[in-house]
Amino acid sequence: MTLALTLDRQSNLSLVEQIVGAVKRAIEGRTLRAGDALPSVRALARSHAVSPFTVAQSYQCLVESGHVVARRGAAYRVAGLTPSLVRPAPVWSAPTLSAAWLLSDVFADHSVPSKAGAGWIPGEWINESGLQHALRALGRVPGPRFGGYGHPYGMASLREQIALSLRRFDVPVAPSNILLTQGATQALDLVVRTLLRPGDTVIVEDPCYCNLLQILKLAGLNVVGVARTQDGYDFEQLEHLLQTAQPKAIFVNTVLQNPSGSSLSTENAERLLALTDRYGLWVIEDDIYRELAPSEAACLAALEGLKRVIYISGFSKTIAPTLRVGYLAAHSDVLADLARTKMAVGLTSSEVTERVVANVLSEGHYDKHVRFITEKLRGAHQTVAHSMRQAGLDIFVEPQAGLFLWAKLPVQPDRSISVATRALERGIWLAPGSYFRPNDGASSWFRFNVATSNNEGLWTFIRSLS
Repeated sequence: MTLALTLDRQSNLSLVEQIVGAVKRAIEGRTLRAGDALPSVRALARSHAVSPFTVAQSYQCLVESGHVVARRGAAYRVAGLTPSLVRPAPVWSAPTLSAAWLLSDVFADHSVPSKAGAGWIPGEWINESGLQHALRALGRVPGPRFGGYGHPYGMASLREQIALSLRRFDVPVAPSNILLTQGATQALDLVVRTLLRPGDTVIVEDPCYCNLLQILKLAGLNVVGVARTQDGYDFEQLEHLLQTAQPKAIFVNTVLQNPSGSSLSTENAERLLALTDRYGLWVIEDDIYRELAPSEAACLAALEGLKRVIYISGFSKTIAPTLRVGYLAAHSDVLADLARTKMAVGLTSSEVTERVVANVLSEGHYDKHVRFITEKLRGAHQTVAHSMRQAGLDIFVEPQAGLFLWAKLPVQPDRSISVATRALERGIWLAPGSYFRPNDGASSWFRFNVATSNNEGLWTFIRSLS
């Protein structure tokens, strides 16, 4: 059958949300009746020029909500209507804005139409063909291969691939220097658990990655911030902290930083390493955006050689966030301690997802897909920066790469949370700067994801603040 469906690519709603909404309205209006077959995934994707993954995701949402049933080898069909389904669509209600919602509930909350503050690539940008190929290959792996827990360091062939890719950036690693983790966030947690103790002082960037702040606070650490500049750090402030606070480690998001979008210059990187060497600090380099950055971007691990630098990255920004495959690169002695911590808190990481990633890297046209994402982000940067300038916003730096722009709204710092709450009531998720500050200090600055900030409703709201 055909399905009357109009998709608006300029809408605040994602394509998945539009498809789901159209099917629900057809069911509730009795245009679609119990037992009716929906168009196949490929047919609907072809007729409306969308990805089959987008259609499959939409149908799965409908299955989960009870509107559609799926049977093996058969078409998706409209479920038998129950009283709970025969009712007008509920009015959207904004969740309560809080740091907890930003840091946890947001990942499961699909109700917010406009996700300007999100921290991930849109579902439509994932490496669909590479993933499908990898999943088919996984289905051919003999079952007994999954009978154990796997190696504590992770799948050997994937570690070899990672070591090879890092050598492209002049990071001196062998597979024995690589520890696979459940995403880069677990890698950060393992470093904290292994190298630091409650009461230790650590330095973070101000602003910095909000999940890192939560990890450090949960570990009972004393967290102090050093101002992030357009090309590095306020070194006068940093040296003062090194002399007075006696920190044990510094956490650095080297290139295309979350949330500011800035990158360390080579000069700043070398100066930072000289200071940390003088004061004997661990340097934890979160380099999750490396492959989206220009090839000449500074890399601390390459400059220092993994003596006191621990390098962290993963594949959530280039393959898919759901796979949760990250890694650590460190000196072999340190890596052994990190592996023991990994086993103590979670045993091994998932070889199933590691196999998927390994296959995408080797046979899924990975480099081509990274170039695709990079080009999409470059165009999105130009569009969103133009909208910001038209709205009169100050932009911290314009990298033309990565996910983020850091912009100052025309509001007083102590009004930022109320502004974000007002936006959420209108279906717009903003990410206030206070969530990214080590002291939770009020801020007029907000993080914008350029991939999800290109809609008129968002900018109409922003302009209304002036």
